[in-house]
Amino acid sequence: MKRDDLMLADSGLDEVRGKSRVPALLDISLSISGLLLALFMFGHLIFVSSILLGEQAMYTVTKLFEGYFLFGRAYPWLVSMAVFVVICLFFAHAALALRRFPASYRQFRIMRVHAAVLGHADTRLWLVQVYTGFAMFFLGSAHLFGMLVDPDEIGPYASADRVWGGAWAVDLLLLLAVAAHLGIGLYRSAVKWGWPEGGDTTVSRKWLKRAGLVITLVFLSLGLLSLAAYMKTGYEHRERAGERYRPTTMQLAPDASEGCVS
Repeated sequence: MKRDDLMLADSGLDEVRGKSRVPALLDISLSISGLLLALFMFGHLIFVSSILLGEQAMYTVTKLFEGYFLFGRAYPWLVSMAVFVVICLFFAHAALALRRFPASYRQFRIMRVHAAVLGHADTRLWLVQVYTGFAMFFLGSAHLFGMLVDPDEIGPYASADRVWGGAWAVDLLLLLAVAAHLGIGLYRSAVKWGWPEGGDTTVSRKWLKRAGLVITLVFLSLGLLSLAAYMKTGYEHRERAGERYRPTTMQLAPDASEGCVS
């Protein structure tokens, strides 16, 4: 054995040198994919909340994503392409997160007992992330699939008719899960990677937790207001369900109207 190897063996550093970097890379990938999904959710919330500014505002944003103002006509398949990328990222994040989930009911029960006995706030937050992540996997998949296959069904009246027709329940559950998961996830990622730590970690964690709570409340409030606006529009439009919105202040080509597949 070489002298350097003997020194490493005596110090215990040989064990460190031999450990795989894969778990760390997977953790980094989990945090990055989570951050990208968080950015998407903020963008998505801004998009859907445009209904609060009126039907015309929501219609304009819809046509923006369909490329009308760039190509001169609406292409709903552009929305499908963007949603497909989000779906890939969504499932990649879910697969990475499963590494942290209990692999059996016995492990799940041990985890719950451990959390109850320990009484650690961050452990309880992690449990909430597990529950909300599980809910989001099914609710979010259905929501994204609908956007993927029916991008032309997005618009002031089309979306309002869908919500009033019964989708409000699923949307409400998804909103609650996303709001909680988002705020807790950003907080735990910041703590995990030590940003911003400052001189006193107790103080910095307290501020990070408050920031996460504010993010959750803002996201939830804006989402609930938007959902209520779609419900109101759907109720007022219930006698004409299926009719698509026609712009009143924009001179658009006939194929740019809501619900048209170009």
